[in-house]
Amino acid sequence: MWDRLWINLNIATMMPATDASDDPYGCIHDAAIATSGSRIAWIGARADLPAAPDTLAHTVIDGHGHWMTPGLIDAHTHIIYAGDRSTEFEKRLNGVSYTEIARQGGGILSTVTNTRAASEDTLLSLAMERAQRMIRAGTTTIEVKSGYGLTLEDELKQLRVARRLGEVLPVYVHTTFLGAHAFPPEYVDRQDDYVSLLIDVVLPRAAAEGLVDSVDAFCENIAFGPAQVRRLFDRAMELQLPVRIHADQLSDTGGGSLAAQYRALSADHVEYVSEAGVMDMAQAGTIAMLLPGAFYFIREKHAPPVALFRRHGVAMGLATDCNPGTSPATSLTAIMNMACTLFRMTPAEALAAVTRIGARGLNLQDSTGRLATGMMADMAIWNVSGPHELSYWIGGLTPITRIFHGVPDAT
Repeated sequence: MWDRLWINLNIATMMPATDASDDPYGCIHDAAIATSGSRIAWIGARADLPAAPDTLAHTVIDGHGHWMTPGLIDAHTHIIYAGDRSTEFEKRLNGVSYTEIARQGGGILSTVTNTRAASEDTLLSLAMERAQRMIRAGTTTIEVKSGYGLTLEDELKQLRVARRLGEVLPVYVHTTFLGAHAFPPEYVDRQDDYVSLLIDVVLPRAAAEGLVDSVDAFCENIAFGPAQVRRLFDRAMELQLPVRIHADQLSDTGGGSLAAQYRALSADHVEYVSEAGVMDMAQAGTIAMLLPGAFYFIREKHAPPVALFRRHGVAMGLATDCNPGTSPATSLTAIMNMACTLFRMTPAEALAAVTRIGARGLNLQDSTGRLATGMMADMAIWNVSGPHELSYWIGGLTPITRIFHGVPDAT
């Protein structure tokens, strides 16, 4: 027998449409879905069940006509940090420049200072609070980056916390090494030496300890240059680690094309990516991971080229980019609304971006992000009129039930 069987619900499977006229949500009305262990064992119309529900499963659950979707996937976050930068928001609105805030001890280096000073247990407690907000909003998979330590021990500390986060919460955690996030004050005049430290010491150690699922870098004119990023990515390739990249957020540095050269899982932000970069990404199968929370928060005016992504067949993902400086966001449904209103994505594109495509961005497409037999049973049930409504509310929308690996969340 199956462990659990849900009946009397509607399901947005998020299976890819095979024809332009197909339903982009892959809907099954008056559906049923069964789980065995952590996997989906059966899915289809309730009328097609092979026998009476109570003879098929140990537990039968009435969905009361609600909508089920895959659990949401947040494929770009920076949730492991200490310190508070909310006062910087007020200062900026009162006319204080980012440069002046940095001179006053604020900015990313203030987060680095506070994160270095915090213990693993403190960082875990803080990260759990943020992750629990994400879970309440329907997220079942979270990518978590390092990048606020910028020393060997502090980067390892962040990555260990990320691994522990996936052990103490039901959410699945994908860990990303982002030592190339900023230059630490100790290396401000020795930038290439810092890159060498990452390549020769920090990344190999983190990989050897099993703490890294992918490698990221912030490629921008205020951060790491393309040549420095190539050095890091070459080392990642030697260690057989996939890469992703913060690319073309503030200017066109060729980050999209650079991502394509390494067949990066995703190029993130990409507001300024060129058409040539988009075409390279399309050929490489690199996802454009759009981050409207940061776009909104820093009041950016140059939107990512969504029309070009559509024209050239580049899949678009969405993520919160949750971080203390530019995107204090934890709700993926709020991000979906921003993507629709600010970037003119459709609700169907937005939901695919945080399910099926988000899974691709973490190399998890064979296990999550869609509802089909054999897939991981990470799911959410919503009291909505249809899957389009997930992009309608400006935050605040939460599922009435979250299912992790086939087990309903008790919280």
